[in-house]
Amino acid sequence: MSVTTTYTVTGMTCGHCAQAVTTELTTLAGVEDVQVDVAAGAVTVTSAAPLAEDEVRAAVDEAGYELAGAGA
Repeated sequence: MSVTTTYTVTGMTCGHCAQAVTTELTTLAGVEDVQVDVAAGAVTVTSAAPLAEDEVRAAVDEAGYELAGAGA
């Protein structure tokens, strides 16, 4: 069963931003899909199991952006 979590990411302004975040998040084990809404500052990640927030934060940081929080 997949788990879907939406994260708030600050600093994204364009398609390149979305691609950078997507690229980093897809390297995390278990990630099946990443959808980025630049306008809303939202990143929705579908994974095989819940992801550790520190791993998500590190991936977003590596892309050059900041994880502001996680929702459902």
